[in-house]
Formats: sequence, structure tokens, C-alpha cells
Amino acid sequence: MKISAFFRLLPLSAVLLTACTVTHPPVGTGSADSPQWHAREQQLKKMAHYQTRGSFAYLGNDKKVYARFFWQQYSPDNYKLLLLNPLGTTELELFVEQNMIQLTDSEGKKYLSDNPETLIYQLTDMSIPLDNLKNWIIGLPGDAKKFQLDANYLLKSVSDRKNGEIWQVNYQGYDTSMMPALPNRLELTQGKNRIKLKMDNWTTQ
Repeated sequence: MKISAFFRLLPLSAVLLTACTVTHPPVGTGSADSPQWHAREQQLKKMAHYQTRGSFAYLGNDKKVYARFFWQQYSPDNYKLLLLNPLGTTELELFVEQNMIQLTDSEGKKYLSDNPETLIYQLTDMSIPLDNLKNWIIGLPGDAKKFQLDANYLLKSVSDRKNGEIWQVNYQGYDTSMMPALPNRLELTQGKNRIKLKMDNWTTQ
């Protein structure tokens, strides 16, 4: 039984991505060979524990998903992703560890897999690049070789090819009150599918 039926019925107004004050990327391009970028890159890579929550939207030709999300990173290979309905009830809970990947649906059914991206796609019809998203969500290009920085040496865009498909990531704002600054709005595009994330807050250790 697919859990995507719930998402198709979710009203947009219930979890609308609301406008907020963001720091937009400045005009200009920073060099990926600069010491400023290398210093920032090392700062981000040293972030072992962090969490964020906010609004999630998946927009495709035949599918539109709106939900609240919660991401908690415990280590490079250990994280949790929650998707919540407007009442705060869990609709999808994904645990990823080095030797175990488990997804629990809204009915409490548990599924095991060795590939979280494939598991989510099979159950929800959503293509989510989880392997790279754990880097992109904090402003790192991950394995992508094509990326651009803004004038403040913050990641501005990423282009990455995977399994014959190109993912394009555009950063639309950062929370510069934090050190290091972390993204608070980004959009991922693959063909006609888009994923929009708005992070309400970050907690880092």
C-alpha cells in the first residue's frame, strides 16, 4: 500500500511555504580555489550533529506533495527524516544508519532496504536525492563537480548528474546570524520535478 495517497489530499493552504525575511545571495561569484571557501568548507564538514525543520514541497506533473519536515543528522552516515501532516502526525519516518535503513509509514508499517532513495520512491513516487541532500542542505556541494559560489563564498548553485538525470540546486537564502551561515531556502530541480525546502531554524552542536 502506497502512502502517497495522503500527500495527494494535503491542502496547499495547510502547509503553505510562507514568506520570510531571508538573506539573498549577493551579486558576484566567489572562487572555489579561494581560502575563504576552503575555510567554510572545512567548517561545514566538521558539523557532526545538527537538525533543522521547516516546509517541504514536491512539485511534479502528476504529483504535488506539501508537508512539514524534520531532519536530524547524528553522523555522516546516520540521520533521520520525518514528514508530518498539518496536525503534527507522522506520515513518514526514515532512519538511515550505516548497516540499516528503515522507513515507517503512517499506519506504522515498517520497511527495510539498503537504498533509502529507492525505498521512498517505491512507497511515495517521489524522487529525493538523499545521498546528496545531506550535503546540499547545509550548503556543501557533496560529490558534485559543478557548483558556483556567491560573492560571500556561500554556495549559490549546484549541478549534479546521477543515473543519467541532472539535479540542479539553487540557493535562495541563508541564515547569516549563524556561524557558519546555513541555508534557509533552496530549490532542487530534476527535469519537470521540483523540491522546495524552507528551513525555519537550525540547531547545531
